[in-house]
Amino acid sequence: MQANVPCSAARAVAGLAAAAFGFASLAHAQTGVQKPAPAAQPLSPTLSQAAPPVDPSFSAYSLAQTCKQKSDNVAQGQCVGAIRGIIHGYQYGVLFLGQRASLPANETQRVSLCLRNTPVSSIVDEFIADAGEVNDDSLKHTPAEVAVLGSVHMHHSCN
Repeated sequence: MQANVPCSAARAVAGLAAAAFGFASLAHAQTGVQKPAPAAQPLSPTLSQAAPPVDPSFSAYSLAQTCKQKSDNVAQGQCVGAIRGIIHGYQYGVLFLGQRASLPANETQRVSLCLRNTPVSSIVDEFIADAGEVNDDSLKHTPAEVAVLGSVHMHHSCN
């Protein structure tokens, strides 16, 4: 287990978090959906709220371990299927948002992925390399979707 997170890995995680949270906040802001604050309860700071627990069977750590098993066809099928599903789900979300909301100029491009003629195997290799730069404990507490999208955004963003 590594004690420190290298700068490139930190940028990957930061980029990933920014992409995931940016997309979520953009969707929230563009749809105009607002949750009213309860009047009887004092507002608590966002930092005091605990993050939802990560499913250990689909954490960034477990997906990276599965993807590392290059000689196991079943593991490779699960890895490729998971990564393709994450990417397709994200891209459909961007497309849906772009069709349902009026976005500022180039906003859809900013959150889009440029993957034309990119083999899934290279995305898998990039994800494994990026995950290798982060300590195991952090990977175990990171959802696989967040780690995969951060890695892909770092290597294949459209802006």
